[in-house]
Amino acid sequence: MIFHDITTLDTEGNTRKHQTVITAGAFIRSIAPCKGTIEEARQSEDDVYDGTGKLLIPGFFNNHSHVPMTLTRGYGEGLLLQAWLYDRIFPFETLLTEGDVYWGALLGIAEMLRGGTVSFTDMYMRLGGISRAVIESGIKANISNGLNGDDSTILDETAWYRETETVIKDAATSGGRLIADASLHAQYTSTPHVVEQLVRYAKDRQLNMHVHLSETEGEHRSCKEKYGKTPTRYFYDLGLFDVPTSAAHAIFIEDEDYPLLLEKGVTLTHMPSCNLKIGSGIADIKKWHDHGINVTIGTDGAGSNNNLDMIEEVTWASYIANGIHRNPVTFTSGELLSFATRNGALAQGRRDTGLLKEGYRADLAVVDMNALHFQPHYDLGTSLFTSANASDVCLTMVDGKVLYRDGNFTTIDIEKVIANATHCRDEKLAALGKV
Repeated sequence: MIFHDITTLDTEGNTRKHQTVITAGAFIRSIAPCKGTIEEARQSEDDVYDGTGKLLIPGFFNNHSHVPMTLTRGYGEGLLLQAWLYDRIFPFETLLTEGDVYWGALLGIAEMLRGGTVSFTDMYMRLGGISRAVIESGIKANISNGLNGDDSTILDETAWYRETETVIKDAATSGGRLIADASLHAQYTSTPHVVEQLVRYAKDRQLNMHVHLSETEGEHRSCKEKYGKTPTRYFYDLGLFDVPTSAAHAIFIEDEDYPLLLEKGVTLTHMPSCNLKIGSGIADIKKWHDHGINVTIGTDGAGSNNNLDMIEEVTWASYIANGIHRNPVTFTSGELLSFATRNGALAQGRRDTGLLKEGYRADLAVVDMNALHFQPHYDLGTSLFTSANASDVCLTMVDGKVLYRDGNFTTIDIEKVIANATHCRDEKLAALGKV
């Protein structure tokens, strides 16, 4: 495919107008100043994309999500985390089948593709449904089930173990698009006995780790009261961070935690919309960044966000950091883009993507900057995280294949997905007596 006369923004913050970007197979073949007219380009290539007024960027890597939670969007409004989980979400999720999870995952995947997301890191359950949705849709994903348990838990006798083993097998035949991760739900839903088993398993299978960390003040405080340690020190001492780890939220980590996180190369994932909506708190990602931590961005689930819009998430992250530090340029556009693209790719273990460079995978998104809310143009790169949102994305490409373009999905029957997701919602609400 040829992107003709398009503006590009890379993770160094460089905005370049009038570029020609050519993809070949799954990779970016060349990036160079545009020469000739679009008519001349069409003489040599059937698929030539008119880039006038458009911005080409690396696609987004959503580094923390619960994608099938599209099925709970709007179901637990106005509740703090513990009440939200135990009064609404957990009872609903107990009723979900693998088929329900498949339709919820496809709905979330469609929403992400619609907003320029090319890969996501997910923690959920009934992983067969998510795996199937990933493979059919063409998106990339690292998926895992968030393990919980107590001192009676024997890992290889759990549904968690069976699901994870199946995903490992599915991933082996996915061409690298699907990756199996190990995952712990959180410190407060497990015990040291559970964590130690999980660490041994992850090391044996050579899996990345995914975990919720210090998401709420109460969670953080209770860990210190029970074990005399912060959750970070608790996990560090149990060896959880001995495998490559992405830790979500990290709102209440303390100064003593940073050397431990940095030593183990732990990635921290920021989800400002969810943190603010549920009232959990505000993370200081400048402090993360200044300590040398790999900073990434996630949306969390649609049950607590309520959307999967990565552009909105980065914009919130930028504005919150500016407000905390009273600095209107806490992060450059290149740094913000890196958080949402290259940093996420590296956290997933995908080293050949997340950059707008020749030889890297063609995991790309195009943003239409012709709408009224961009006019008049000054700098398209700056406008991405000040004026844009997911609805401005007009094309999403994964491994050189266009999966979304101008309102149309090439691999997803969106009307069928919405109908089945709605049926699932109605069925579960009836079972819970909520109709």
